[in-house]
Amino acid sequence: MSEFHHISVLLQECIDGLAIRPDGVYIDGTLGGAGHSSQIVKYLTTGRLIGIDRDPVALEAAGERLKPYQDNVTFVHSNFCEMTQAVKNLGLSGVDGILLDLGVSSPQLDDGARGFSYMVDAPLDMRMNNQDILSAYQVVNTWSQEELKRILYTYGEERYAPQIAAAICRRRELSPIETTLELVDVIRSAMPGQALREKQHPAKRSFQAIRIAVNDELGSVEKAMAAAIPLLNTGGRLAVITFHSLEDRIVKNAMAEAAKGCTCPPSFPVCVCGKKPIVKLISRKPIVATDEELKVNPRSRSAKLRICEKL
Repeated sequence: MSEFHHISVLLQECIDGLAIRPDGVYIDGTLGGAGHSSQIVKYLTTGRLIGIDRDPVALEAAGERLKPYQDNVTFVHSNFCEMTQAVKNLGLSGVDGILLDLGVSSPQLDDGARGFSYMVDAPLDMRMNNQDILSAYQVVNTWSQEELKRILYTYGEERYAPQIAAAICRRRELSPIETTLELVDVIRSAMPGQALREKQHPAKRSFQAIRIAVNDELGSVEKAMAAAIPLLNTGGRLAVITFHSLEDRIVKNAMAEAAKGCTCPPSFPVCVCGKKPIVKLISRKPIVATDEELKVNPRSRSAKLRICEKL
């Protein structure tokens, strides 16, 4: 089995935020190596943890790690945005807590064969679920220059998106771009000297953008937020960790909308829409990593945790 060691971000903050009940039912929608889940199950007696992941390698690793708690754990191979169906299939009407860690697991990034890394040569893949059809190869070699420019700029915040998209299209006219390091070379060739001298790897933003596109990560977050809040029982909590400003915006807006209630214009003397808040925000501002955590796990620097509770 592949090694799947991953340092869980904001671990104690998530455990505290979920306010776990020993007899409750909890979803870890992004199970990964079960870092968060291995702590959640310690609080359960008669309760159950539903671990969802789209990556079969992650599910296998999590199964090993959670073996001592197997009577309290159910594993589901699925995208977290399909959690409603997973809960329905298990004969449940609701859950008491949901955790979503939207970061790509370190082993996925570090496993060169998966094609996520710009440091190791491998086939262009980047699929979190190898049963999915769309891969990085198809995005890089078949998507239009305009679409490539859009995802590089929007998902990667890459300021040289027009130049990189143009360079990709010129290069693939000669022959397909097949490996990660071939793509890195094309990206480098499109960037000015000062950009290549920056501390950050020149391909980091582009690889992030392509990964988000391949796995429809933002679409999955939107669907998951629409599904998660209705699934919660009264008093149940939703905790979401984001690592990207676009993801955080989706989560923030969804929670704020659910907490707002009335949508009548301010000029109306009384409410006529009848909408009531369905959650309360546990913290107005996102929870971020402490200095101590940053020293141990630099990848936690961009992490933001938002929590809400079902009314």
